[in-house]
Amino acid sequence: MAAPQERKQFSTVLITGGTDGLGRAAALLLAEQGYRVFAAGRNPERRAQLEAYARERGMPLETVEMDVCDDGSVDRAVAQVRSKAGPIEILINNAGIGYLAPMEIVEIEHLQRQFETNLFGVVRVTQRVLPEMRERRRGRIINMSSAAGKVAQPLYGPYSASKFALEAISDALRVEVSAFGIAVVLIEPGYIPTGFQGVSMELSSPYAPAAENGPYKTLYRNFKKARNRSLSASPYTPEDCARVILRAIRDNPPRPRYTVTRLARVATWVKRLLSDRALDRYMIRTYWRERG
Repeated sequence: MAAPQERKQFSTVLITGGTDGLGRAAALLLAEQGYRVFAAGRNPERRAQLEAYARERGMPLETVEMDVCDDGSVDRAVAQVRSKAGPIEILINNAGIGYLAPMEIVEIEHLQRQFETNLFGVVRVTQRVLPEMRERRRGRIINMSSAAGKVAQPLYGPYSASKFALEAISDALRVEVSAFGIAVVLIEPGYIPTGFQGVSMELSSPYAPAAENGPYKTLYRNFKKARNRSLSASPYTPEDCARVILRAIRDNPPRPRYTVTRLARVATWVKRLLSDRALDRYMIRTYWRERG
């Protein structure tokens, strides 16, 4: 296990949603590179599995219990990291969920939960870590966004809305903290096969009967087919995303945004080149057309 030869700008990393999927891949890669990593998560089994994996390989990686939707949980986790490793120099806000349903039938409670995790949770953790970064005049905040934060897809309205909002808050924060030696970075992946998709379908299961059999059945069927096809054909892995995160940490200065996957790059250009009506026409042809 070889750490990089060059002097690292930062050393201590806290990553939310760090015990599964993209977060786990990033936690392991950063630990391999010599960063002291604290992977936060709610699931005790996943935390134990990740710690055991890292311990067997001598990696500087520990886990902490954290629910980004709970003030007390965040306070305890941040205090635990500081007591063990001192100041948190890199914060990676990765925890997230996604509901899949037509906006007509999405319950407000679920929409609130979507924002509580993907947006308010980011703000909650950032506010606990930022003052110390500002006082020390150094730090990096990396927010995991999505191609869905560039182009809103039908049925993913709640998820896209939370990521659009995350993009806006990150842009505002980046300017606000620029005078204090702190960089704010957005990572924008497209489709990468992880456990996220299965969790999304499980969360959205109450809506499945109405979506599959109601007035949106054609849209729902075509969207699921297109998404599954994109995931199956995707050549990208969580490790690819982790390498982009590592680059965003090492770059000095970092770019405001890093895209991961061809789809994410296309989404960026689509927003620049296509009018709203042209994009709507494409979406309608893609998802509303009856297919055999």
